[in-house]
Amino acid sequence: MTTPTIAEVRSTTDAKMNQSLAAFQNNLTKIRTGRANSALLDSIHVDYYGSQVPLSQVANVSVLDSRTISVQPWEKGMGAKIEKAIRESDLGLNPASMGDLIRVPLPAMSEERRKEMTKLVRNEGETAKIATRNLRRDANEAVKKLVKEKLASEDDQKRAEAEIQKVTDRHIAEIDRLVAAKEAEIMAV
Repeated sequence: MTTPTIAEVRSTTDAKMNQSLAAFQNNLTKIRTGRANSALLDSIHVDYYGSQVPLSQVANVSVLDSRTISVQPWEKGMGAKIEKAIRESDLGLNPASMGDLIRVPLPAMSEERRKEMTKLVRNEGETAKIATRNLRRDANEAVKKLVKEKLASEDDQKRAEAEIQKVTDRHIAEIDRLVAAKEAEIMAV
């Protein structure tokens, strides 16, 4: 196995931090605000002939209005199974069947629930920041290893650590921005 260069360590760290940020953004879409969002049902799996498949593979999921998500099953017999899967999910939703169409009304969020959701968003943000800082630490250790093996100078190490810190700061600022935007979205409804 060849030893990576400082540039490779830096680019790998940036790529990993971008992946971590993308995972954080994905987690944020699953946190319920008072506003309807079809991504809210992405985590729901439905029994389809003996195997669990994502809801989006057996039905068309769309937003009817700001408080209602509609689910249109592609097969006639799937309605009851989809309704059951939504009801049994931990999202606290109560779907109502209207012929072939399943309407999923989002209940208004109480002040207490809003505070819970805000706390959850902050927790997710802190987890993402910790992951980013761990990636920074790993990158700095890789650079120190290069210096120890005499493959880079101490000046290179200082420059690399400063650049890695800039990348880390940029990602943490983006996490803070996403947390603030999600909190505002939760409180606005």
